[in-house]
Amino acid sequence: MAEVILAKYGEIALKGLNKSTFENILMKNIRRRLRGLGKFSISKAQSTIYIESENEESDLDEAYLMMKKVFGISTLSKATVTEKDYDAIVAETMRYFDDELSFARTFKVEAKRADKSFPMKSPEICRELGAKILEAFPHLKVDVKKPEIIITVEIRDTNAYIHSKKESGAGGLPVGTSGRAMLLLSGGIDSPVAGYMMAKRGLVISAIHFISPPYTSERARMKVEQLCKKITDYCGDINFYCVPFTEIQETIRKECPEEYFTIIMRRLMVEIAQRVAGRDGSMALITGESVGQVASQTIEALVCTDAVCKMPVFRPVIGMDKTEIVDISRKIDTFEISIQPYEDCCTVFTPKHPKVRPTLEEIEVAENRVDFDEMVTKSIQETQKVTIRVDGC
Repeated sequence: MAEVILAKYGEIALKGLNKSTFENILMKNIRRRLRGLGKFSISKAQSTIYIESENEESDLDEAYLMMKKVFGISTLSKATVTEKDYDAIVAETMRYFDDELSFARTFKVEAKRADKSFPMKSPEICRELGAKILEAFPHLKVDVKKPEIIITVEIRDTNAYIHSKKESGAGGLPVGTSGRAMLLLSGGIDSPVAGYMMAKRGLVISAIHFISPPYTSERARMKVEQLCKKITDYCGDINFYCVPFTEIQETIRKECPEEYFTIIMRRLMVEIAQRVAGRDGSMALITGESVGQVASQTIEALVCTDAVCKMPVFRPVIGMDKTEIVDISRKIDTFEISIQPYEDCCTVFTPKHPKVRPTLEEIEVAENRVDFDEMVTKSIQETQKVTIRVDGC
């Protein structure tokens, strides 16, 4: 019989009258992700999306791995499909699980009867199918607490679906259901995690990165593009903006008090980012800042940075410690890229003794020594844009 992926969603099921909007965007995202893997039949019913290969060239195993990274999917399983007939269910269960049941020691049967017209109730299906399995595999024992194999039978509208292993999906909301935001992507550990976390809430992510040649190398830029590439698996295609920042940084170093370098630099980055965000259609900024992690991330410093911003700033890792952030970076496979030893412009002119608790008045006085408007405009005009695409799309 045919094998199918059952992709079930969680949070979307709680939506009200606009639930269909979330479902349709999720379906669109799935079709886009599967485009390079062959032809698939994709349909939805009862809070579940059904994905089935249409020919032998379509790789269902690869599609399954891809679906684990699509936001909006709560759980995934590969199932075999058969008629809604008890004898057919027994026969298909024996065929589909023959190898696993031959080598297992314990099992359990679960049943879910969504179609209430099916003549057997869920407990009866579990009991009768379990007895058939014990008869065919006498070495097995039933263990309802910690079985080696859980066989699940789902009786749905058109067919019966039999599966075992159920895995967690990416969760969250489908990308594209919550608008667009601009991620300030430094090349460190934190900012890719921040982008991933906001994409999980349904945001389309664009990214902006600041370069300072000759102080930063082409390898540093390539590193950030690699980070973008990694998170496209979760976030989808990313508009990547690369902003020249050398002149601004050299002017800050020359004209402004050293202890304020980092805060003034951050304020100008935010000013540029929000202008580029406006052109991109983004309505918010995203940063990887965590309270107290470095001098520019104290409460006082964040207040000074936010004062220049006219749009919301999302900081999803703000309350996390470094270990928590690193754990997520390992999960999304960005950690090893992030720790590559290439300088970014945030670390090039780091002051020896940065002001930890600056006031906004102090920062504005120091910043007003120079008219940065022309330099900011020039940097924006020279910004380069590329689109980092999901593999196969």
